[in-house]
Amino acid sequence: MRPVIIAGNWKLNGTIPETEVLIKGLLDGDSNNEAATVVVCPPYPSLSYAHQMVTGTHIALGAQDMSQHDKGAYTGEVSAEMLLTVGVRYVILGHSERRQHHAETDQLVNAKAKAALAAGLIPIICVGETLTEREAERTEEVVGGQLDGALAGLMTDQLRLSVLAYEPVWAIGTGKTATPEMAQAVHRFLRNRLAQNDPAAAEVVPILYGGSVKPGNAHELLSQPDIDGALVGGASLKAEDFVGIINAV
Repeated sequence: MRPVIIAGNWKLNGTIPETEVLIKGLLDGDSNNEAATVVVCPPYPSLSYAHQMVTGTHIALGAQDMSQHDKGAYTGEVSAEMLLTVGVRYVILGHSERRQHHAETDQLVNAKAKAALAAGLIPIICVGETLTEREAERTEEVVGGQLDGALAGLMTDQLRLSVLAYEPVWAIGTGKTATPEMAQAVHRFLRNRLAQNDPAAAEVVPILYGGSVKPGNAHELLSQPDIDGALVGGASLKAEDFVGIINAV
């Protein structure tokens, strides 16, 4: 049975005091659902403090990105080893905002995924199409290409330690959400694409859905057979809303 993961991507939100308030709200709320793995991904400066708060609890810590390099003259970069020293277990890679604003390619995402796995981190590898690409009926072409590029050269045991996330770019922060049927269709396509290389891995790799997930639509989305959790943006910044999504599992 595939694990169900509810991960909160806080993006460029959350000073250390704000991180404290939000994590306290999750711990004080009904966020301990045995059916779900809960992950929070604060900005880098808050990771160490967040680790102190979640140690010994049901909440796991994730980072929003990392470098493909171990060390060196790469100003502003953060390595996998650095993330491990502050208790990070998961790392988001290839988010559409990284692709859009930082020109990240599938090849770069692939290099980061290999570095994360080599260090013992669990990568949450994101794929997704724009509205123009969906309207041109290129969704499968785009997300299939992103998937192939991001996973190129991964060994079977590495693939089985990875997590995927489908995030339609047109539904991130717009209030628009793919219908459960639309989301399920892409998740099923991605699982079938995985199965072409490793049928066994395709059955165990979780595929999360991201794109304006809220307490009101979470249950229906998570009820789909190939949706194994959610990568939550804005709703993860409000403890009550995030708890509502966690309890929709």
